[in-house]
Amino acid sequence: MNKNVVITGSARGFGFAMISDFYNLGYDVVLIDVSEENLAAAKAKLLVNKKGEVLTFVGDVTNPESIEKIISSAVAALGKIDIWINNAGVNQRMKPIWELDEKTISRLIDIDLKGTIFCSSLIMQQFVKQKSGQIYNVEGFGSDDGKILGLSVYGTAKRGVTYFTEALANEVKKSNLPLQIGKITPGIMITNFINHNLGDQTFELSEQTKKVYNILGDYPETIAAFMVKHIDRNSKNNVKFTWLTKGRAFARFLKAPFNKRDFFKDENK
Repeated sequence: MNKNVVITGSARGFGFAMISDFYNLGYDVVLIDVSEENLAAAKAKLLVNKKGEVLTFVGDVTNPESIEKIISSAVAALGKIDIWINNAGVNQRMKPIWELDEKTISRLIDIDLKGTIFCSSLIMQQFVKQKSGQIYNVEGFGSDDGKILGLSVYGTAKRGVTYFTEALANEVKKSNLPLQIGKITPGIMITNFINHNLGDQTFELSEQTKKVYNILGDYPETIAAFMVKHIDRNSKNNVKFTWLTKGRAFARFLKAPFNKRDFFKDENK
């Protein structure tokens, strides 16, 4: 029986890049996303070279009943779930807190923080029952207490994800459960996430922000390859896998005068 992995928000971007790498390693994969159209397109890409099972589910991480049904269906199809990655998330328009409306604030907290908590709680019930399983939560700006004008709510949600993940790992340890909980710290990824508010409304990035992204950013496929390799080999609880380390960031800034990368060049044509 193949090992399997479930990733939320996996029809595009970083989630799909990770799903693709797991699939190429021989895993059965389960994709969860809010868009049926994007799920169909993602599945078609994977099945070009069929290597295992590909299951897709339309699901909303803010709706526990939706996730509960997906877990039951995945277990029924695959026998169990080996790895669950909470990747689904949305960004905010880069404005100070007093310029954000209630919808933006609520959706950010609901998806980026509460969604991770809901999904973790539900999959933990399955993992405790089967006495095995791993959960990985994706960190983001704010997880390390960083602060910047325009990312206060997003950063608050991600700081909460970090605390929650560490607390969950501690609960697993104190309960002597044979499970593993970990954090994924990807750094800056060049996807449509970086300039879309709540997942759909495009906003313009400042030239200074673009400059930093050109120095420190990477495409999701590069970061996913690193993360999947480490997750596939992991057997420890309370781990953290970091792509953009302080050393890597420092080296990037040193090379910045010679850096010719421009992830936004097509916008200027």
